[in-house]
Amino acid sequence: MRLSAQTRNVIRDTAREVFGPAAKVRLFGSRLDDTARGGDLDLLVILPASLDDSRRKTLTFVARLQRQLGDQSIDVLLVDPLTQLQPVHQQALREGIPL
Repeated sequence: MRLSAQTRNVIRDTAREVFGPAAKVRLFGSRLDDTARGGDLDLLVILPASLDDSRRKTLTFVARLQRQLGDQSIDVLLVDPLTQLQPVHQQALREGIPL
């Protein structure tokens, strides 16, 4: 995994601030490959309940991460009990590493 402990903490703490203390975050995608370089941050946020304002909160989450980690490409998928899982969600759940 190509993320420092500090970056992992920032992501995890920011997710809990924005989505609530029960939010879980998994890293998936190219950043899991230690031999690769570059790549965006692909994050899966798992919530125990659905949110009415999930889109706004997702945008807030990305903006806060960009302020703290620098301007980089961050892709966020949100999964809650009402989410109809698509192949990308299933892959992120299967291959992603909890932060």
